[in-house]
Amino acid sequence: MSTITQTTILPRELQQKYEAGEAFKLIDVRTPVEFRETHVEFASNVPLDKVDPAEVMERHDAGDDPLYIMCRSGNRAQQAIEKFNKSGYENVINVEGGMLQWEADGQPAVRGKKAISLERQVRIVAGSIVFIGAMLGYFVDPAWVFLSAFVGAGLVFAGVSDTCGMGMMLARMPWNQVKEESCRVK
Repeated sequence: MSTITQTTILPRELQQKYEAGEAFKLIDVRTPVEFRETHVEFASNVPLDKVDPAEVMERHDAGDDPLYIMCRSGNRAQQAIEKFNKSGYENVINVEGGMLQWEADGQPAVRGKKAISLERQVRIVAGSIVFIGAMLGYFVDPAWVFLSAFVGAGLVFAGVSDTCGMGMMLARMPWNQVKEESCRVK
C-alpha cells in the first residue's frame, strides 16, 4: 500500500466521502456490545482484541483505498492503527474523536440496545475494589490496603501508557459479547 500523510479524519469529512461514493472501508474496534448500542451504518465491527491486520486487509481488498478505524474516543483506534503499521499497512486513518465526536457532530448513527460503556465498567470495578480494599484494611487487617494501592497503581499506569488492562479484561467478559447475528460484522 502507498504511504499517505493523513493520520486522522474528521467524522463529517468521512460522512461526506461516503455520500460522494468514495471507495474505502471503516472498521469499528469497540466491543460488540458497544457497537450494537450505536454505530455508523457503513462500519464493520472488529473488536480491538481480535484485530488481525492481514485478515482485515485481505477482506478489505481495495488496493490503495484507505481503511478508516474508529472506536469510542480515538484511543483504541490508535492502538489498532499501530498494529496495522507494524504489519506494514500504512493507509490506515483514525476517525478523530471516535463515536463520541461522530455523534457530537450530528452524523447519522444506527442505534440499538443500550449498554454500560467499557469506561464506566472500569470505573465501577476499580472503585469497588478500592472501596473493598479500604474497608478490609480498616476492619480486618491493615495489609488489605495494598489491594487499593495495587488498583491505584494500575490506574496510574493506564493513564500514563494509554492502555488499560482492566478494560481489556472487561471487554472479554460475557456481558460485553453479543451473538453473531445480533452484531453485523462484514
